[in-house]
Amino acid sequence: MPALPPHARDNSDMRNRRTFLAVLAPAAFAALVASPAQAQGEVLKIGVILPLTGTLASSGRQIEGAIKLWLAQHGNKVAGRTVQLIVRDDGTLPDTTRRLAQEMVVNDKVVALAGFGITPSALASAPIATQSKTPMVVMAAATSAITEASPYIVRTSFTLPQAAVGIAEWAAKNGIRKTVTLVADYGPGFDAEKYFAERMLLNGGQVVEKLRTPLRGPDFAPALQKVRDIKPDALFVFLPAGQGAAFMKQFAERGLDKSGIRLIATGDVTDDDQLADMGDVALGVVSSHHYSAAHTSAMNRKFVADYMALNKFRPNFMAVGGWDGMRVLYKALEASKGAGGDALLAAMKGQLFESPRGQVLIDAQTRDVVHDMHIRRVERRDGQLWNIEFDAIKAMKDPGKLR
Repeated sequence: MPALPPHARDNSDMRNRRTFLAVLAPAAFAALVASPAQAQGEVLKIGVILPLTGTLASSGRQIEGAIKLWLAQHGNKVAGRTVQLIVRDDGTLPDTTRRLAQEMVVNDKVVALAGFGITPSALASAPIATQSKTPMVVMAAATSAITEASPYIVRTSFTLPQAAVGIAEWAAKNGIRKTVTLVADYGPGFDAEKYFAERMLLNGGQVVEKLRTPLRGPDFAPALQKVRDIKPDALFVFLPAGQGAAFMKQFAERGLDKSGIRLIATGDVTDDDQLADMGDVALGVVSSHHYSAAHTSAMNRKFVADYMALNKFRPNFMAVGGWDGMRVLYKALEASKGAGGDALLAAMKGQLFESPRGQVLIDAQTRDVVHDMHIRRVERRDGQLWNIEFDAIKAMKDPGKLR
């Protein structure tokens, strides 16, 4: 991976932003704001709900950055009509997400909903999508069952069973037998714990302890002490985006990085957005995920360079979920000639395209994402830490829907 612009951070996450429009370049802002004289039918409104403040604001910031880049490169015209994005901050509060989704459908007359940083927020909004027949593109939340909550949900992120099974398969092939799991105590964590344990058992391994930490404000020290006492071959970890750096710091403070206990994880833990802050403790960590900023395709090299030039920080898996979500929406609106509802949903199903992550299929039956699940190792390249891909499970469907 050639050297890219220096990693930097935008510390404006805590702004209480009512809309996304205010942070666009002036020309893009002017183009997206519909004139009061415009007829309602001339504007295609898309409602985007993201966690832009609170503990998981980094996820919203990443997706927001991808949407900004998409608009800068592809404009705001689809099927001869103007696209207007209405972006709201839900603060990672599901009740707020539901209220905002309802306001967007009823008052703003959006043609689609998108975003959804965590599973509870996506599930809270699912009944609104169903009742109003409004397609809902999940760009972040990763619990397997989300797409089953409404026939109008399409996902462009990933599922935790995909990542958990991927790393369990690698562990079994590399002599890891005795494991402990540590996951965040909510839907995706339950998926990660369940599917990792099932695949380890299938392959002759065992999970001797299952540990969980709170979604908000976790202290990892008590769980890590238990891991140190048990002395497994490996510790498997899933944490939501934004918690990886704090976990790695406590992992090192407890001396587990020098204990001989291997750290394996879903890719959320060695998040590209936070990797630079983790230091040498992250070196050698093996994870399973659908995207790395170090993915070697020409398309991804361009995506990373363009994203960093615009946003001044490295894109992570949330960014690619947002980027691909915009692609699915735009191509579907082109195919439906701007129509919403069932016509728009039908145009999303079965889309097959090249993404910065590799080839992506939106499964027509499940409306879920099918993509390669990469095995990566944290390495230092050109003075920076990267998740370097070295193996993959090709075209992986969600294991949670194969039963």
